[in-house]
Amino acid sequence: MSAVLAKVPAKMKIANLQTGFQILSRLPLANSQQAVLDINQFLDSLLLAPPDGDVYLQLLEQTRISLCFIEDELARRYTNKALPLGDVEEEIFRQVVATWLKAARAYAHCAQLQHDEDGKSDAERLALILHRCIYYTGMAMVEHHRARQEFPAGLWLDLHGYYASAEEWGVATLHVPDSLDSLGRGTHCMAAFVSLLLCELAGAYSLSVRELDLVRRWAGNWSPLVSVHPAVPDDILPEFVVDLMQDCGLRTAGDCPQTVHLRRLDSSRLTAQLNQVRIQLQRRIPPVQLGLGEDCTAAQCQRLLARIFKPWSMLRATRKFRRHAATGISKVCSGFAAIHYNISGKEFSQPESERVYSRDEFDSLFAFRHMLEPMQHLETRQTQLGFGLDIWEVVDQCANGFRLLRSTAGKRIEPGQLLSIYPHDGSSQLLAQAVWLMQERGGSLVAGIAALPGRPQAVAVRPLPQMGAPAEPFGRAFLLPSVPTIGAEQTLVVARGCYHPERVLDLYADGLARVRLQRLIGSGADFERVTFVAD
Repeated sequence: MSAVLAKVPAKMKIANLQTGFQILSRLPLANSQQAVLDINQFLDSLLLAPPDGDVYLQLLEQTRISLCFIEDELARRYTNKALPLGDVEEEIFRQVVATWLKAARAYAHCAQLQHDEDGKSDAERLALILHRCIYYTGMAMVEHHRARQEFPAGLWLDLHGYYASAEEWGVATLHVPDSLDSLGRGTHCMAAFVSLLLCELAGAYSLSVRELDLVRRWAGNWSPLVSVHPAVPDDILPEFVVDLMQDCGLRTAGDCPQTVHLRRLDSSRLTAQLNQVRIQLQRRIPPVQLGLGEDCTAAQCQRLLARIFKPWSMLRATRKFRRHAATGISKVCSGFAAIHYNISGKEFSQPESERVYSRDEFDSLFAFRHMLEPMQHLETRQTQLGFGLDIWEVVDQCANGFRLLRSTAGKRIEPGQLLSIYPHDGSSQLLAQAVWLMQERGGSLVAGIAALPGRPQAVAVRPLPQMGAPAEPFGRAFLLPSVPTIGAEQTLVVARGCYHPERVLDLYADGLARVRLQRLIGSGADFERVTFVAD
């Protein structure tokens, strides 16, 4: 895979459209690894030996669909993967980002070769070039969200610089065509800039891949409803503003005493649109008719709209529990089997009344039948099982969660994964979920961890066997007691895919019981949390 990162020498000279189109037509789109090398060589050739400005721009425009297809194919290798990324995933991620930024540089280079004397044509061309610079820089940001990687230094400043240039030249809202829009709609520089700010406001690192795709789609559709204005002294500013001279996205207005480079966003029309869409969803109008997409359910849209409504309305989201700084060391366990082992304090085995021996256990019992009692559990040390604990530093915490930092090697963590945690200020182990994850530039992991209410008990469950069918073996699960003070019901945490409404399970805790599953109240990458009643 190191070949993906190899620098390709640009030896060809592309002097006219015909030569460039022939090269692009031969891109091996079925082989994304080779295709990205070829398109990088193409861009390198344009940068080192640029053709005439008009030819340059047409060739760059011709690459758009192929480039986006290739990059999306490669991005599948690291999207929604556990962190930290593996070596191959890391290499591909860096190559995809480098290619997006190279495309942005090529458009910026093309702008320097412009010699059109027609003022209107010159403005339209400049608007198109700056829009593409914003778009491709934004795609580098999207890849960091997809891979849950921290932005590199200077990326926001590049984006702000392109948008500031569009304002300076008076082309920020000038219409430009967009060949990537499935409905053939045009766009402009301000809309492209705003859509990236909206994605950042939505909390991209805490979104699932599906949610991130929806947020990007909605941000692209609705960004023209938001306008950007220079802030003036004594102006009443919204909760969030943009400082074009700072290497960050939106900031709270209270942190920006100077208004020279500030931009405020007017999202009043977007707020009205969000309210209207939520009302229409409540009236059971299908999402596809509302332009939300044909690949999402009304329930998914309602949950996501409720989540983004306040930030997209430029309002600060209220926290249920106040967060405060903390220091200490917490021990974290990941993996369903490892968590069950650490909470129960022993290896998982079938309840004695339903004991089914594995082949390895049977062989051991037969070979050492004079040394072992038939029902004796074979003890294996925690480290041999790979059920060790990772050490995380506590950055801050609130009543129901923690922000943790891990700067040493440890197990890979998936977004939404079930964890167990020994808090730095407590003695009992808690079940928790990785709500958001980000890998910092230096390789450290930062995670937002939400604790599940109640002290967990390791139990075993199995589906009720069908009439005449043999019983399935028991699997690992966790029982969480009710916590009346916060209105939390008694729940079961089971492996993902176990839950079906009204499904009956055998539950083995202190004894055997039969329960009926009711509602799904939470889920993650490897678990489902459900309510139940005795059956």
